Amino acid sequence: MSQSQLSQRWNGQRIAIFTFIGIALLIAGICLGLGIAGETSFLPGLSPQLKVTATPVSDSSTHPVLTGGLSFGQQDAQTQSTNLIEVAKLARPAVVNISTTGTAKTPESLRSPFFDDPFFRRFFGDEFERRFEPPPSPRQEGGGSGVIVSDDGYIITNNHVIENSEAIQVLLSDKRTFTAEVIGTDPKTDLALLKIDANDLPVLSWGDSRQLQVGEIVMAVGNPFGLSQTVTMGIVSAVGRANVGIVDYEDFIQTDAAINPGNSGGALVNLQGELIGINTAIFSRSGGYMGIGFAIPSNMAKSIQASLIEHGNVVRGWLGVSIQDLTPDLQAQFDTPDTQGALVSEVMEDSPAKKAGIQRGDIIRIYDSQTVADTRHLRSLVAESVPNSPVKLQVLRDGTPREIDVTLSEMPKDLRAFASTGELRGNHALAGISVESMPIGERGVKVTKVEPENAATRAGIREGDIILEINREAVDNADDFQRLTGELGSKDRILLLIQRGRSTIFLSVTP
Repeated sequence: MSQSQLSQRWNGQRIAIFTFIGIALLIAGICLGLGIAGETSFLPGLSPQLKVTATPVSDSSTHPVLTGGLSFGQQDAQTQSTNLIEVAKLARPAVVNISTTGTAKTPESLRSPFFDDPFFRRFFGDEFERRFEPPPSPRQEGGGSGVIVSDDGYIITNNHVIENSEAIQVLLSDKRTFTAEVIGTDPKTDLALLKIDANDLPVLSWGDSRQLQVGEIVMAVGNPFGLSQTVTMGIVSAVGRANVGIVDYEDFIQTDAAINPGNSGGALVNLQGELIGINTAIFSRSGGYMGIGFAIPSNMAKSIQASLIEHGNVVRGWLGVSIQDLTPDLQAQFDTPDTQGALVSEVMEDSPAKKAGIQRGDIIRIYDSQTVADTRHLRSLVAESVPNSPVKLQVLRDGTPREIDVTLSEMPKDLRAFASTGELRGNHALAGISVESMPIGERGVKVTKVEPENAATRAGIREGDIILEINREAVDNADDFQRLTGELGSKDRILLLIQRGRSTIFLSVTP
């Protein structure tokens, strides 16, 4: 074979080898691009799953928690389901079914108008009761849920679950039934504490509701519609919800975990199996679940429980200021970076605030290391605090941050001794009237003086009237009154709801 022929054959072989290598590299590249090889391969019928890893809650606990990340195996989905099952197993035995019986109040419309009239009592003599006694009140039954918070039988629930009840029965998860004793109630937060005669009960440990974050997964456990031991799951939709209009002290956890009638007083738990809320109410147009539920934070409930056990009633902290929310207009006037915080409109004499040096016009921004959202938030924080405890405040005064140490005292039973009775001044139609706070537990503010020849007088406001609403917003106390009147403009027409004697009437006050 000639030299030229050998050269041609060698060139042909080289071309074939390079062609083979190129095709092999191309195939390998395509395989890698499609993810056919390796440990993270996709196989037909297998979709990505949320990765779940089991992590001990503490040294003495093996309850799993969820972590982030992505994986693609069915085993991880199985682990996720197992974790949720473990949390449900931990929570369900500590949630009880509460049933109540009582006597419904006879409606006033069914009472004879002559029943309390002494003349008719004398006229009819012995026949009076038979003729005019109202019909017997019907028996009523109710119920809800509760959470065992101590192994010796303390159970926390909602006040509205057991309110006006004559007998309370508690059904445990093991089907045992006990008669419960009411240790104490707190309508201002809608909480109640019960006690049953039992020991070695399953207990849910308290979690720290201040650590909750929006988006965190939670589970609601209760007895909706009488279906005992029901578990639903959702997320924390919001925290610090106030101005809902349910109770006086509002700092709700909002969740989309399904809550229905009968869930009231049940447990809201996190994925560590800790009690972080007491399910209380829902927002609904139909009476059923619509994706918005509210729970009382565990820190508030724990504080109320301790006070009810120790004192039989709730002892709250007291700062001694009247406060109002910061509107955008007030924000501009006080030169603050935003509308967060509570504006001090009055400092009461001989109060903890007065002694600490808080002044009218101060804006309380931080209370005991917590950012203050608004007036209701501050009221809840103060009320949860232990009387005689020191608290560090951060305020804005004339645009300058200041730190003030305050020692709280116990909220007085009658705040009227501390309330200002000076005339309400301002550029609005209610200017010129004087008001004072009502006793603890009563709504509204009492009119103590009305200047002659002003808009309020012309509208018919009198001394002794109790203002219950301003422009259809409730006036529960002096703080509400200060806040609402602080928002009035010089040309605003004002609609008042007034209690006068036993009647309530609306009055329109024109500038």
